[in-house]
Amino acid sequence: MTETRKSWLIVKMGSTFPALKERLGDFEDWILAGMGVPRQQAEVVHPPAGDPLPDPEGFAGIVMTGSHAMVSDRERWSESLAPWLQRVAAQGVPFLGICYGHQLLGRALGGEVADHPCGPEVGTVRVTLRREASADPLFGQLPETFPAQVTHGQSVLQLPPGALLLASSDHEPHQAFRVGKAAWGVQFHPEFSVAATRFYVEALADRLRAWGCDPERLRSSVCDTPEAAGLLRRFTALASRR
Repeated sequence: MTETRKSWLIVKMGSTFPALKERLGDFEDWILAGMGVPRQQAEVVHPPAGDPLPDPEGFAGIVMTGSHAMVSDRERWSESLAPWLQRVAAQGVPFLGICYGHQLLGRALGGEVADHPCGPEVGTVRVTLRREASADPLFGQLPETFPAQVTHGQSVLQLPPGALLLASSDHEPHQAFRVGKAAWGVQFHPEFSVAATRFYVEALADRLRAWGCDPERLRSSVCDTPEAAGLLRRFTALASRR
């Protein structure tokens, strides 16, 4: 009997903290829940563990997760994904890269990724859409500004050639971009809940203090982010129409 091909591909670039994973599950669980996609309809591959990447053309859509790794470390498993990401973008397969996935997409297509010169961005921030986002098929229904969960120390410092900048925050000028018709990168985390974000603020408290941030203030300001979270469901709807 031939196995039915899965409709969705999750490229798992890392895992959350073990204590949080035990409570709430891992990145792919949060993403699939936000997408409204049952686990049995998704294939999950884990490149850091040596999983090969399948042909992207056979999937309705692809999501690449975040990671606690750093793109600038240029791990062999990470660098080897560049030709595959170039192929995804060229083929027009709907793709959403989140945090590490956003940064790796940018680097694979010719952008620059490194530590953010002003330090980490953690907590709930206000994201502002660029004027160009109003015509974007994924971002066009979002309000001009909306809250989003973030946790990152690195950034796409220079967008790849031909990328369309879609959104920024006060700290991060490149919160979202699109390359071609259907490859998006988002620095913020549409899959993160309030509980997950507060956990990250607490786990990174010492690092935040070293950069002059107030973890207690950041934790208390974490709030729901329904508009950002809805991006995952919109991605599912958009990709399903392909």
